[in-house]
Amino acid sequence: MQHSEIQSVKQRFGIIGTSEILNRAIDIAVQVAPTDLSVLITGESGVGKENFPQIIHFYSHRKHGPYIAVNCGAIPEGTIDSELFGHEKGSFTGATADRKGYFEVADGGTIFLDEVGELPLSTQVRLLRVLETGEFIKVGSSKTLKTNVRVVAASNLNMIQAIRDGRFREDLFYRLNTVPISVPALRERKDDIVLLFRKFAADFSEKYRMPAVKLTEDAKLMLTNYYWNGNVRQLKNITEQISVIEQQREISAQILSAYLPKDDIERLPALFSKTGNDQKTFNNEREILYQVLFDMKKDMTDLKAIVHDIINNQHNDIQSTEPHFSSTFLTHKDTIITTPTTGPDYKTDKLPRDAAKFVGRTDYEETYQDAEEYSEMENQKPMTLEDMERQMIKKTLDKHKGKRKLAADELQISERTLYRKIKEYGIE
Repeated sequence: MQHSEIQSVKQRFGIIGTSEILNRAIDIAVQVAPTDLSVLITGESGVGKENFPQIIHFYSHRKHGPYIAVNCGAIPEGTIDSELFGHEKGSFTGATADRKGYFEVADGGTIFLDEVGELPLSTQVRLLRVLETGEFIKVGSSKTLKTNVRVVAASNLNMIQAIRDGRFREDLFYRLNTVPISVPALRERKDDIVLLFRKFAADFSEKYRMPAVKLTEDAKLMLTNYYWNGNVRQLKNITEQISVIEQQREISAQILSAYLPKDDIERLPALFSKTGNDQKTFNNEREILYQVLFDMKKDMTDLKAIVHDIINNQHNDIQSTEPHFSSTFLTHKDTIITTPTTGPDYKTDKLPRDAAKFVGRTDYEETYQDAEEYSEMENQKPMTLEDMERQMIKKTLDKHKGKRKLAADELQISERTLYRKIKEYGIE
C-alpha cells in the first residue's frame, strides 16, 4: 500500500503512530481483507488489537454484514457453547426458549473472537468444525446448521507454549493462523509514545474543559524510555490521571515519575534456571543484581590472591641493589611485568619490607595490605543474597534515619515491600 493509503486507514480508525512495524501490520490487514482467510492477531495486552478486525471487516465484501466482537475470556465455561452456537429450549436448566448463537447471528458477516486462547478444549473442537465446514450444532439439538462467517481471532498468549501445555489444539491454531498479524508493543515503537501522549492530552483537555498538559524535554525522555508493560492502554490511563490531578500544565520528569510504577522503569535480564545438580533459580530481578555483585566481589578476591602469591613466591629472587620500578601489573599468564625507572630516588622505607623490593610508589602499599588481608577473607563465610539484601536495607534506613518512604524510593521498591522485608529480616 501507498503511504497515503495507510494514513487514510489510520485516520478512519483513530490509529496514532508512524512506526514501520505498525504500518506493516495495517498493510497486511488491508491486503487480506478482500479474502475469506482466517486471521490470528497476536500482541500484548493493551496494544490495540481490536482495531485490526474492524479494518479487515470494513475493507472486505462483508462490510455491510454483521460484525460481532466476542470476548472469550469473559464468558463462563458453562455457557460459552450456548453463547457461540445457540441452544434449544430445555437443553439445560434455565434454557426457557430457543436462542441463536453468535455464529448464527453473524451469518454473512465477521465474528471477532478476542482472547481465543481462553476457550475450553470442548469449545475448540466445535470452533474447528465451523472453520473447516461452516457447520455447527446448537446445544441440546441434533440438527446441523450452516453459517457463512469470516473468523478473526486475537490472543495475548504465547500460542505455541499454550499448545505445548495442552491448553490449545494445534490443528485449531494452524486453522486460525492462516494469516498472522503481529501488533507491536509500545516499547517497540518509541517514536510514537510522545505522539500518543499529545493526542490523549488533547482529548482529555476537550473532555474535561481544561488546558492540555505538555511535557518538558526531560519528561519526554523518561516517557520514551519507560517499559510500558500495559502498552497504549496504560499510557492513556496515565495521561488522563495527569490531566485531571496536576494543577501545573507543564509536566517535568519529577512530576511524571510519580505516575509511573517503579517496577517498570527499568527491566533487568529475564529470570532463568539451570538444570543439573547445581540447579539455581532467581525469584526476582533484585536477586540477580545481588548475585552479580557477589560474583564481582569473588573475582576481586581471586585477583588479590594472585597478587599475594606472586609477592610471596618471588620477593626472595630480587636483590636489594636492583633499581626500583615505577609500575607493576599482571598479564593473562599471571606474570609480573615491570618497567625500570630512572630519575629521582623513591622513598620506600615506609613501605612493607617485601613490597619495597618491587615497587617505587607508595600507592602500592594498599595493594600489599589487600594481599595480606586475603588470608583472612578466604576463611570468611560467603554472604548469602538474603544477608546482602538485609545489609542494604539496614544501611539505607540508617542513611535516611529510619524514614521508610525515602528508603523505599532509593531502593526502588514499594513501601509495602520494604515493610515486609523489614519484618521478614527482623530489622530494628
